[in-house]
Amino acid sequence: MVDDQSVFILLTNTGTLFTKVIQGYTRAPYNHASISFNRELSELYSFGRKNPNNPLNGGFVKEDLQTGTFSKYPNTTCVIYELRVMERDVAKMKRVLQAFIRKNHKYFYNILGVLGIALKEPIEFSNSYFCSQFVAEILQRSGVRLWDKLPALVTPDDFRQCERLQLIYEGKLNEYEP
Repeated sequence: MVDDQSVFILLTNTGTLFTKVIQGYTRAPYNHASISFNRELSELYSFGRKNPNNPLNGGFVKEDLQTGTFSKYPNTTCVIYELRVMERDVAKMKRVLQAFIRKNHKYFYNILGVLGIALKEPIEFSNSYFCSQFVAEILQRSGVRLWDKLPALVTPDDFRQCERLQLIYEGKLNEYEP
């Protein structure tokens, strides 16, 4: 079908102290979510570290597999999923994403939102997201609903459990070949 296109959801585990703390609670193998509009993951977006050397400075990021945080952690494990959507859905996602890109300096990492997941109570602030909340927000604002829950309650493991996502790779991130 000509109108069919794909977006890609990358779930990762860098093995950092922060991810180990989250993993200790969730027991999930991956604790970071990103979205890409191509299989090569060259357009990869999320909420995370703005500087690979400073875990306290977080917000909206365009991630780079070769020079960003992932390059600092060569043993990062991952899973990559493909989500087939309509061409118009991708166009909507890219418009929503452009709003984040244009105002990237105004966005912050929603650390309290991560605690809200543990409490099963959404904690939302204006211009503040955590990684899976951001990816779910991009999808939901574009009309793609994968769950019946608020983006502020979506975890990386929710993507892993979603039947609409097609697994295309699992292993070390630095060994991924599109």
